[in-house]
Amino acid sequence: DEAVRPDGTRGVGLFAYLRSLQSANGDRRDVIARVFQGVVNRMINGYLLRDVINKVNEIHFTSKDEIHTLGHLYESMLREMRDAAGDSGEFYTPRPVVKFIVAAVNPRLGETVLDPAAGTGGFLVEAYEHLQKQAKKAEDYRILQRDTLNGVEAKPLPYLLCEMNLLLHGVEYPEIDPENALRFPLREIGDKNRVDVIVTNPPFGGEEERGILSNFPEDRQTAETALLFLQLIMRKLRRPVGGAKGGRCGMVVPNGVLFGDGLCARIKEDLLKEFNLHTIVRLPNGVFAPYTGIPTNLLFFDRTGPTKEVWYYEQPLPEGRKNYTKTTQIQFEEFEDCLGWWNKRKESDHAWKVPAADILASGCNLDRKNPRAKEDVAHLPPDEIAASIIRKESQISEIMTAIQKLLRAQ
Repeated sequence: DEAVRPDGTRGVGLFAYLRSLQSANGDRRDVIARVFQGVVNRMINGYLLRDVINKVNEIHFTSKDEIHTLGHLYESMLREMRDAAGDSGEFYTPRPVVKFIVAAVNPRLGETVLDPAAGTGGFLVEAYEHLQKQAKKAEDYRILQRDTLNGVEAKPLPYLLCEMNLLLHGVEYPEIDPENALRFPLREIGDKNRVDVIVTNPPFGGEEERGILSNFPEDRQTAETALLFLQLIMRKLRRPVGGAKGGRCGMVVPNGVLFGDGLCARIKEDLLKEFNLHTIVRLPNGVFAPYTGIPTNLLFFDRTGPTKEVWYYEQPLPEGRKNYTKTTQIQFEEFEDCLGWWNKRKESDHAWKVPAADILASGCNLDRKNPRAKEDVAHLPPDEIAASIIRKESQISEIMTAIQKLLRAQ
């Protein structure tokens, strides 16, 4: 916070100076100031810090090639944070999954993009790179830089990582809200607050304080954060009024959202009747392993009218592989068949559809099995039988957790 100059006078220190940076029209100085407001210097050795600063000073921040390399370096650091022990794992979604969701939703230049649970900014970075290919003129770049990307991240560490991640990937002035995305009453979110595209992996399994729950209708209040974020997303998608197209979303949800009943079923009924839930991609087990064994799915829906039918696509494991691990993770190339199927849909061994009326009649159970799947348990290898047991135990665990939360809330 304080430094001694060579002549013996005292002045503001490096970190205090960086925290005090300001700009009149909004540029990187504001971003740097926000980042360093939450930074605590852990480097005790001043000489070592100077060596680091000298090394960083060699980077040409005006060079696209060097910034591109630095962006990839930063992402590798985020992966290492995910692999480290502690809470960092909850901040990171596998990049191939992020890239697939953005490619499937396909944001267009001029549309507004939101991630209400931005974490380290992976979805916003991928959306930026996707949209950057569409920018041809100076005005296109201005729109992309100033009027397109929006994020919300309440936790201090991932918020800082998100700001820097976007900055290093070329976003000159990231617009990241550092508070809880659920803090506004749902009824107060109007057309001016809505967006065209939402891509996100909201937190699940956590609990929100009582004040947050009061922002939701009494018969839609739940401790499950995934369901709170789903309601927020439904509210935030742009309505098709005044010639505007309805908003669209691609998001990650745990398997419990698909088969949940009671309040969960009522929320899914709203989704089916007021939105077009056109696709559910069922991810293989282990995509998020070893950080969570909970089966996950990708929901894709838009605000173009009620759901008539839901397409399911079961993403297969690569041939010869039984599961994913920390060292053998899913790759974007594995989604190529799904992306090829996306606009030319037909039923196959991996794709099937279910009428919305059937889902509504079943209590809004979206957990539909592949009708063409062949599972002869008696002849399955032992590791696959064990994996099946683990899946069922995970579902039971989710149900028991939900029951415990309901009991505590009474």
